[in-house]
Parts: sequence; C-alpha cells; structure tokens
Amino acid sequence: MRQFFRSGILGVSMGIATALLPVSSVGQSIGSDKNTLPDIGVVASEVLTLDKEMLVGDAIMRQMRGQAPVIDDPVLTEYIQDLGNRLVLQAENTKFPFEFFIINNSVMNAFAFYGGHVGVHSGIITRADTESEVASVLAHEVTHVTQRHLARRALSQQRSSPLQIASMLGSILLAMANPEAGIAAMQTSTAVANQLNIDYTRSNEQEADRIGIDILYQAGFDPKAASTFFGKMAEEYRTSSRPPERLLTHPLTEKRIADARNRMRRYPDVRLRPSLSFNLAKARLLARYQFEPDYALEHFKAVVENDTFAIRDAGLYGLAIAYLANEENLKAKQINDQLLARTPGNLFYVDLATDIALAMGKADEAIAMLQKELEHKPRNSVVVLNLANAYMANDNHDAAIELIRDYLLVHPHDQLAYQLLSNAYKAQKSYKGMHQSKAELLALYGAYPNAIDELQHAYNYTGDDHLEKQRIRARIQQFRDEQEKLKQF
Repeated sequence: MRQFFRSGILGVSMGIATALLPVSSVGQSIGSDKNTLPDIGVVASEVLTLDKEMLVGDAIMRQMRGQAPVIDDPVLTEYIQDLGNRLVLQAENTKFPFEFFIINNSVMNAFAFYGGHVGVHSGIITRADTESEVASVLAHEVTHVTQRHLARRALSQQRSSPLQIASMLGSILLAMANPEAGIAAMQTSTAVANQLNIDYTRSNEQEADRIGIDILYQAGFDPKAASTFFGKMAEEYRTSSRPPERLLTHPLTEKRIADARNRMRRYPDVRLRPSLSFNLAKARLLARYQFEPDYALEHFKAVVENDTFAIRDAGLYGLAIAYLANEENLKAKQINDQLLARTPGNLFYVDLATDIALAMGKADEAIAMLQKELEHKPRNSVVVLNLANAYMANDNHDAAIELIRDYLLVHPHDQLAYQLLSNAYKAQKSYKGMHQSKAELLALYGAYPNAIDELQHAYNYTGDDHLEKQRIRARIQQFRDEQEKLKQF
C-alpha cells in the first residue's frame, strides 16, 4: 500500500522525552547474571510510576507522529514490530506492551522513550547486512526500557529546574528525528544537558550492553552481530562528520567496542540463514523511501544483474517496486507475480500486488486476492488496509467504512486507517463521519485543539440526532481532559 502523507500537522508542545540514540552493541553475560540484577524498580518508581510512564510515553508518541517522519507503512510496521516482539519475549521486567516504529532517516540511529516505545531510523536497516545486526540495536533499546533507565534519569533530573529540563528534553525530542535541526536548540541548554547525558551514559550503558546481548542470543539471533554492527557504526562516524557528543547519549568509544568483542567470546557460534523478511524490508526502504524512482530502477537492475542482494528474490522485489514507481506497471507485475507464486501469501508481495493492480485500474483483481487473504488473516493491518483502499478505488465506500471501523476496534491507534476512513466518508459526502475521523487522526498527533475543532464541525452535521450530539460532546470533553493531563507534566 502506498503511504498516505500527512501535511502540516504539529503535535502539542511536549518536553518530556529522553532520546536514546542507539549505538549498536548490546548485551548481558551468560549464566547467573540475570539473577544478580539490581532491583531498580523501587527507586525509579519514586519519581515516575509505571502508570505515569505510560501516559508520558503515549503523549510523546503522539508528538512523534505529528512532527517526525514516521514511516506509516503497514508492511514495514508489521515487520519491525514482529522483530521487536521476538526480543521482548526474552526480556525480564517487562511492564507494558512495546511499540516499535521506523523513522525515515538515513542516519544510523535509534532511540527509546517512556512506555515501551522504540524508534529505529531506516538507516539502521538499510546499512545492516543481517537481521541480527538490526536486532542487536533493538535489544539494546529494549534493555534501556526494561531496566527503567529513563525513570532513573528522571530522578537525576530533579536536580535541575523544570524550565531547564523542558528545554533540554524538548531539544532532544527534535534531535531524535533530525539531529542537525536539534543542534541549535540544544545550544540553549547545553550546561544541564551535558551533565545529564554524562550521568546517564556512565551509569546505564554497561548494563544495557550486558543485558541486551543475552536477550539477542536467547531470541535466536547471532550475538556476534552486536560487535560487528558496533564496529560498523564506529567506522561510519570515523569517515564522516560526527554529530556533537551531546546529541549522542550512546557515545562510540573504542573501549565499548573492545568490551563488546570480548563479550562475544563467551557465546557459541550461531549460524543463521539470511532472513527473507529482513531483506525484503531493506529493499522496500531503499526502493520506496530512500532512492528517487529513476535511481532506484538503475540500482536494482544492477543488483539483480550482479546478484548482490543476500537473497535474490529481495532484489527482484526492489526492482518491481522501482518499475511501479516509474509507471512501468506490466514489468512490475510480471516480477511480483513470480515472487507470489514462489511464496504465496507473503505480505510484502501481496501489498505490492495491490498497488500494481490499482495502478493498472484493476481494483476487482485486487479485491478478489485480498478477500482470500482476509479469510486466513482477519484484521491483519496489511490485508485490511489494502482491501479498504481497493474497495475505495472500486467506489465501494460502504464496504471500506465497515471494514475499517471493525479494524479500528482492535487497532485504535492506526493513523493510516483513520486517513482512509476520512477519505471514504468524504467520498460518500458523509461530512459528520469525515470530521469525526479527522478528529481522531489529529488526536493521534496530539493536536487536541485541532481535533476539537473537527468535532465541532461534525456536531453541525448531526441534525436532530440528540444521542450523536451527546457522544460528540463527550468526546470533546475527553480531548480537553487529555490536554489538561499534558499540562501536569
């Protein structure tokens, strides 16, 4: 499904975010280390309870959706969430569900913040050679969350004034998505930021390295990938202009690289086949998000001709995406049909098949294919949202609305679903539903004043439906209450 881009939506002004720009290597030693971890929950909870941490994390995530280039792609979102969940299953001290997401940024960074949110830059995936390397970064960030390093840092921040903390943390939030843009803002609060970053890294990085590596190994990945990717990131900064140290809460030091390599010796060799899903995700990011269409076509032609992708079918997939982007639909279809024949039901291929069919004006074919997939994967985001999009292309807006409304009962934070729903209501000239859907979408960005405005527009279309008027008034009050909660932080 081709991405729907939001335009000009800004989240509420929030300052409570601790960016953890990833460094790569992660780990915990084998054996009894798990049983000797410090009881960190009590001290951390003194300053930030788990309930409050989840509220703060939700507020930050809304701002990230509104301000950062979050890739709103069901196929990639499902991939990174599944990969992250494999690691979380092996982690101890998990207190809430994790949400993993991808930022469209070629810089090799990742970060974690309150409430189990972990963001990874697309550059991590496109520059990694194996799935284990990506997993090593995620395991490191998962460890920061499960060990409540962010809450511990909040405790240290009590030494500074609220104004200084808000200034510094707001700048870090900006730096998550765009490090260069964050530099100027950081300069206004460097003194407190520098001290807090030093305190944070000294007290927590060893623990994240030690524990995360064991999570990586227990989840079935190659633990040596942690040190190899560590070295890859060090080389990246060695040959390019390095961001200011204050923007990196995970400084790349030779000692940390050496420690990671020494730790690897304690683990047995793990030999894994190349991951098809990882290589498909990498090809999709390159072809659809990183390269311009003409360059993507030339790049993937060369990849296929020289057989330079770890899995040939992933290179062919990238080429099919590039053909579609260059409006060579038939060539894209011929390649993708072969891929689907070899791996039926693969959602990367199913998604592309839908885009190709719609580009060729064959919505009926897409609907028939997706309805079969829906029988086996009910409420799967890739299938449902593609099917809704195909219904809309076929002017069956009622079916699209029914499908999306049912899906949102299980996935209430899916912004792409609300965008599609709003478009479907608009095509029907059902303006009440359109404004209500826009309101929910704006709320996901933390733009509550704008969301309230949309609900007030929806109210004007309710006619004599007094029950609906009451529902809208109640929802407006809920948004106002959410605004008030933010002010308490």
